[in-house]
Amino acid sequence: MTGVRTLAVVSAGLSQPSSTRLLADRLRDATVAQLERDGHTVETTSIELRDLAQDITNNLLTGFPSPRLSAAVEAMTGADGVIAVTPIFSSSYSGLFKSFFDIVEPTALTGVPVLLGATGGSARHSLALEYAVRPLFAYLRAVTVPTAVFAASEDWGSGEAHVSALPQRIERAAGELRALVAASDRSGGRDDPFALGRPFSELLGGLGA
Repeated sequence: MTGVRTLAVVSAGLSQPSSTRLLADRLRDATVAQLERDGHTVETTSIELRDLAQDITNNLLTGFPSPRLSAAVEAMTGADGVIAVTPIFSSSYSGLFKSFFDIVEPTALTGVPVLLGATGGSARHSLALEYAVRPLFAYLRAVTVPTAVFAASEDWGSGEAHVSALPQRIERAAGELRALVAASDRSGGRDDPFALGRPFSELLGGLGA
């Protein structure tokens, strides 16, 4: 069944411009392209945690989210799929990334398909996706796609191997997310619960005659 599908893209890059945001955008574009080829209309929301850093801190201190932080959390938890990308610092996700998910209700992402991505200076940090980032989303009961995408500094450079390897990983991960999002009934793809299965006059069964 085709219909509207929603994607929330969470990026925790700190610099401007950011390779973390660049990876998030490429994962989004690949997923959207595959969903559109299937006939779906896709609506995306980009959540740049750098812009919400003060709001996240205030929420951790007071327990009350700002309106724009609430809007970001609601957009993510209500989406058919999530793309979450963090820079890797000290062999784990960034503090900003973790702080954002600390304010999300533990069950709010239950069953939500999530594509994980990360960036770092060296490919040596790629395993952080498996031993740090994936367990975080397992705790949140999200459904993470099998392929997580790590982009090291050399992946953005020259050389035929690096130029082809990252796009291949992106396409594979996007395909896995596409399959889960296409089957989602969380938002736009869900049937209207108030829609009538038959014309109203037919439901009346001739009572008005």
